[in-house]
Amino acid sequence: MKIRRALATAVAAAVTAPVVLLSVTPAFADTKPVTQTQTQNKQNKPTIKELEKAAAEAQKAYEEAVKARDKAQITVRRALQELSEDSHPLVAAANAAKEAAKLAADAKDAADKAVTEAETAITELPAEATEEQKTAAATALSEAQSTATAAATAKTAADTKAADAREAVTEARIEAFRAAGVADKALEDALAAKIAADAALAQAKKEAEEEGEDCEPENDLTAVVTGLPTKLVAGTTTAFSLRVTNGSDRHMDEIITYVGVHATDKTGLKDTGKFFRLQWSSESSPKWKNVKDDYIDAVGALKAHTGTDLKMRLTLDKATPAGNGVAFIAAHFYNKDGSCGGTPGADQYEFDVKAAGSKPGKTEDAKPKPAKTTKPGDKGSGHQPQGSASGTPAKTGTDGSLAATGSSSATTSIALAGGAAVLLGAAAVFVVRRRKAGSDA
Repeated sequence: MKIRRALATAVAAAVTAPVVLLSVTPAFADTKPVTQTQTQNKQNKPTIKELEKAAAEAQKAYEEAVKARDKAQITVRRALQELSEDSHPLVAAANAAKEAAKLAADAKDAADKAVTEAETAITELPAEATEEQKTAAATALSEAQSTATAAATAKTAADTKAADAREAVTEARIEAFRAAGVADKALEDALAAKIAADAALAQAKKEAEEEGEDCEPENDLTAVVTGLPTKLVAGTTTAFSLRVTNGSDRHMDEIITYVGVHATDKTGLKDTGKFFRLQWSSESSPKWKNVKDDYIDAVGALKAHTGTDLKMRLTLDKATPAGNGVAFIAAHFYNKDGSCGGTPGADQYEFDVKAAGSKPGKTEDAKPKPAKTTKPGDKGSGHQPQGSASGTPAKTGTDGSLAATGSSSATTSIALAGGAAVLLGAAAVFVVRRRKAGSDA
């Protein structure tokens, strides 16, 4: 319900910067035409239901990816366990190839040793050795060399086979990890898609809440204050009441009231709202509670032609400077069917603030100054700022008072700011954005 801060900000800003606001108050109505591109973009945007479906599908895909990842991890652990056992075919082949390579290496070593011994035998033949002895020694060396050559070739083949077998085992381990990696990547992608779908849905819901159909003003919904005096003294607490009435023929499911109190010192330039504390209670909720963000959410529902009362109390700190104040009062409603609306603006209740220890003297209840809306260019109705049509503030005398009226500049600041606030606040109240309870309906 962005209306909350919209109206509160408009009123507070109006009080603290009346000159700026008064010069731009007609701008609250958006008169820019809707372009064809804007219309097409709105039509091309997916609906809440479509985004909910996409989010649900992304959630399901993510859950399936989690299952696949878990299954892959189990498969990997099993494969690695099997590849660590001698009974695995690849491991058995690797072990056999390793043993064969070892035997081939031993055979080569023996053959090489035989060659060396044959060569030694030739060199050690005595001078008187016969031709037969010399021929036999040469034949033994030739045969040893031939055997050594064959052993070297067999060793090379065995080493290659052993290396290939080891590589096959390593590749099997890598393939197991690769399958787990694919599952991890699929899970990562599914999670990213899920996050994106959830974010798109959340953003769409937020936009739907902020950009829903306009609510309609409801003249038969009223909020009236009684018992708020026109003079308040710093360091005191004032009790008053707020009556909210549904004078219409329809049931209102949820009522929310706006009760914003703002004040300045005598100069009209310094905001003194930090010295104020506004509280409320009701028959169903008798414990006093602070008004948060100028809104009271606990009014509840109102049947047709019924009303409810809220007890209010306003406490001024002893340090509250003398000055002027104003209470802005409004109410709006929301129904389960999506309809909504509110009072046509915020009524104003003006009061003076006296320094601590002052005697208020004769006082009376503040009377509401009903808020009226002013359309851009409409010069005959609504709150009209004092001064020129361009929004320039009225001229003041050298003592700070209005030259034309003799009113204090502080009172004028509050009054003029109130007019600006109502114009800006009216836009917020009139255009209360329909709350979407998690759907596009």
